[in-house]
Amino acid sequence: MFCVPDSAIAAAAASLAGAADWKGKVALHSSGALTSDELAVLRERGAAVASVHPLMTFVRGSRPSLGGVSFAIEGDPKAVRMARAIVRRLGGQPFAIGKQQKEAYHAWGMFASPLLTALLAASERVALAAGVHRKAARERMLPILRQTLVNYARLGAPGSFSGPIARGDAATVGKHLKVLLEVPQVREVYLALARAALRDLPAKNRAALEKILITS
Repeated sequence: MFCVPDSAIAAAAASLAGAADWKGKVALHSSGALTSDELAVLRERGAAVASVHPLMTFVRGSRPSLGGVSFAIEGDPKAVRMARAIVRRLGGQPFAIGKQQKEAYHAWGMFASPLLTALLAASERVALAAGVHRKAARERMLPILRQTLVNYARLGAPGSFSGPIARGDAATVGKHLKVLLEVPQVREVYLALARAALRDLPAKNRAALEKILITS
């Protein structure tokens, strides 16, 4: 199992290619964006290869459970069978993904955690503009964040969408955009997400909202 940075997988495999007889063996790597072809040098020597990636975040100071975690798997049939068995023993949920889908899959994961974290950091900057320091902002946001996830899990994105865009309150959105001139980088995030919300989620008074979001 190659658990090294993406840029090092092929080189690590090449460095071990002559170290053993690879016929009948299985080699896996854990990249979310790269395919099993990164291990082609071992495949050429008789190994079955696959990529196995958990849809989970790993950071220092946190050891998440793998129970119920989805693992994207693609590669040679023998390696895929072994990978699926390993994932099930870990309590995870294996699913198949095509090679051509790996990059989009990894971008999806980027939205689900790293970019969500970036959004929370941007939220803290807006809290500062409202006179609330970062630590207090984090503590005060947790109840609404938790409930949003509960709503999303039960109702999906359309059913859990709330706030001025859902209500069609263009005047309030305009006030937000005006005050966010004080934090222009965060204003760009607001605009991008508001436009995405108007495109993908239920909203009233669309014409007025489109006008203010397009001209801002």
